[in-house]
Amino acid sequence: MKWKSLIGIALICFAVLVLAIGCKQEKEKLAETGDETDGGAAAASAPAVAVDVAAGATVTGRVLFTGAKPNPPKIQMDAEPSCARMHNNIPSQEVVLNDNGTLRYVMVYVKDGLGNKSYKPIDAVEKLEQHGCLYEPHVLGLVAGQELDIANNDETTHNIHPLPKINREWNESQPANDVKKKSFTQVEWPPIPVKCNIHPWMKSYIAVFNHPFFSVSSKDGTFEIKGLPPGTYTIGAWQEKYGEETQKVTVKAKEETKLDFTFKG
Repeated sequence: MKWKSLIGIALICFAVLVLAIGCKQEKEKLAETGDETDGGAAAASAPAVAVDVAAGATVTGRVLFTGAKPNPPKIQMDAEPSCARMHNNIPSQEVVLNDNGTLRYVMVYVKDGLGNKSYKPIDAVEKLEQHGCLYEPHVLGLVAGQELDIANNDETTHNIHPLPKINREWNESQPANDVKKKSFTQVEWPPIPVKCNIHPWMKSYIAVFNHPFFSVSSKDGTFEIKGLPPGTYTIGAWQEKYGEETQKVTVKAKEETKLDFTFKG
């Protein structure tokens, strides 16, 4: 009887061990696929707060550039004649200097000051287009879980391949005149690089936040963040080559605050 009891106990211990290993493997699998969320790396479990744009503050400004003018290399598109015909010695988009001395494609965002709240996106759908074998926009922001429509407007097939460190990685071919609906469920910073495996010069970046208080500098170097609750914030400005600059700002309801950033080449 003693031996039977010992065998019974051993079998129970073995079963518990197998169950524990199985749970651990399942958890790791969920983490790899992006189906499991935790802490600040994911969209908060509490209901997201709607943004009252009319009652909130607005932060506007420019992203200035000083120093030696960048001389980015020209993109070689000879491998894709349908796209090469659309461009004339187009330069790399790593640094895009506007005619007025400002920078385009700089992500300006609220880095700190919102606490643990999550917010709903101001716009329901964001778009990423492939046109002339380039991604447009080159840099964009999303709220975690927000729909992203990826369109192929070219006459050729593309291959979309985001390279996240937190969200699930995916790699899909996309024929001409096709639209894919995607989303990233977890907050991710720095921005996710996106490439095309067919056309290696194609590159873009996607930042994923738990709030919609961000803006990408435009063709005249300006940005606008709308609907920000009154308070004091750290505002970050990120450029893929020059890194990030930060500033503190205090904003009041229904008022506009101007804030400029400067990057040096």
